[in-house]
Amino acid sequence: MQATQPIDLKRWVPTFKPIKPVVKPKHLITWKKLPPDFELPDDPVDNFAQPLLAEALREALGHANLILSTGLIATNFGIVATVNGEFAVKAPDWVYVPDVLPIPKGKDRKSYTPIKEGALPEIVMEFLSDNKKREYAKKSTPPYGKWFFYEQILKVPLYAIFNPSGGALEVYHLKSSHYQLQKPDKNGRYWIEALDLFLGVWHGTKPDNNRTGYWLRWWDTDDNLLLWGFEKNQQTETTTTLRIAKKMLQANVEIAIIMQVTGLDNASIKNLQK
Repeated sequence: MQATQPIDLKRWVPTFKPIKPVVKPKHLITWKKLPPDFELPDDPVDNFAQPLLAEALREALGHANLILSTGLIATNFGIVATVNGEFAVKAPDWVYVPDVLPIPKGKDRKSYTPIKEGALPEIVMEFLSDNKKREYAKKSTPPYGKWFFYEQILKVPLYAIFNPSGGALEVYHLKSSHYQLQKPDKNGRYWIEALDLFLGVWHGTKPDNNRTGYWLRWWDTDDNLLLWGFEKNQQTETTTTLRIAKKMLQANVEIAIIMQVTGLDNASIKNLQK
């Protein structure tokens, strides 16, 4: 009978592979449209300024012909995700989505589910309304905090927080899965790549709603302010008035008469003579 050779344990290599434990994600995110009977939270608007600020941002983009029919710009509008099988909804004060699927004719879009209905939002904005700092909430359990929802669930590239009372603007950029505060440029503005525009703070009055204070506004790459409707009208009227005054000067009409007809002052008319 042949003797069995002992196993050299130092040279023995196991033939099986160790089984790695399956680690389930803490937040399993999927994308499902809300059922028709789902009741969206009817959160009241926190203050009078919020809808005015949001509409002013959209208005300037509209007059500059920068609102695409394939995009979505909305105010206090539910953005939907499904986390661990449960619906989660947040309604930012302002949101921009570059590309969405069209909705059937005759129907309204009551909410928006990214991936399922189009692209993820490129930027969300919140306007501070109290001292509870809900816009910075990182609560990671339902109901999720706004910051956590935008950063960890939606993964929105840019998150802007604006204080209309004091004019402070903070813009956060998603880097390495976390928001990092961005530094403004020399003009105090932030580059918003998705819109090819700068976002900054402006102080003044918007006559069509009689609000005087701090506003968020857009500037293009040539440092031109995107105008609201009444500003564009004023600009057009001014251009027309100056054109009329110039023609009257060319016709040798007296300056006093030009002032009376156009409403321009003496200095403005003399500038046209240069």
